[in-house]
Amino acid sequence: MKQTPAYINSILLAVIAFLLLSTSLPVSSVQAAPPSPTSEPVTTTQTSCDSTRTVQVTGTALINVTPDRALIQLGVQSNGATVDMVEFANSAAINKVIKALKAQGVDPKDISTDFYMIEPVYENYDSLYIKGYRINNTVSVTVRDVKKANAILGAALKAGANQVANVEFYTSDLRKYRDQARELAMTAAKEKAQALADAAGAKADCVLNINENSWSYYNGWWWWWGNQSQQNVWTQNTVQNAAPSGGGNSSAGSGDEPLSLGTISVKAEVSATFGLK
Repeated sequence: MKQTPAYINSILLAVIAFLLLSTSLPVSSVQAAPPSPTSEPVTTTQTSCDSTRTVQVTGTALINVTPDRALIQLGVQSNGATVDMVEFANSAAINKVIKALKAQGVDPKDISTDFYMIEPVYENYDSLYIKGYRINNTVSVTVRDVKKANAILGAALKAGANQVANVEFYTSDLRKYRDQARELAMTAAKEKAQALADAAGAKADCVLNINENSWSYYNGWWWWWGNQSQQNVWTQNTVQNAAPSGGGNSSAGSGDEPLSLGTISVKAEVSATFGLK
């Protein structure tokens, strides 16, 4: 009989232990749930910029560069009573010019026909009587040693070229100078935005939008309608043009130098929108 209480005590202790263990499980599950607050910082991050208050500005930069390349467009105008006569005369003259260019060290690949036109010559404006024919034959010459531009032009005129349509100077390091100009233009835009914001009692914040203002233009001389094969070659705002020489002018070969290198301008312009705070 004395063993019964001990047996019952053992059963009671086991029941109590089971109850304690079962009641502890919800506590552990409740403690596992709280990690959710750790996700709150993601929702509380600050917005990038206030786009409701802005300032819009432009920035421009200009870099002056000494050119190291030249493009010369020159040609021969010939007249004759018949098509065969004018073609023969023009071919002979243009071949002499090309030969003179090669003698100056110009690579044949840097000489190309830019414009060729044959047209009738009428007795007068209102007449339909054709008294002859005219050929305008122009070649483009790329001069890779810009110091030889004057000598090359003079040699071509001496050889029979009687028209100089255009002379352009440019740089072979265009990309480098364009990148520099863009950086300076953006710096100018930032400074302008901050100055305007200061004047308004605000502060320029982050950049909301940037646009580069680029365009193509040509300031060269063109003597014939439709002669625009080189018009879109220069699209980076870097061309300096020399005025064309008069037809048959022999002064270029007399020792005078009609071309002056000077400098060319590499330009960049940007528009930017900044947020205000």
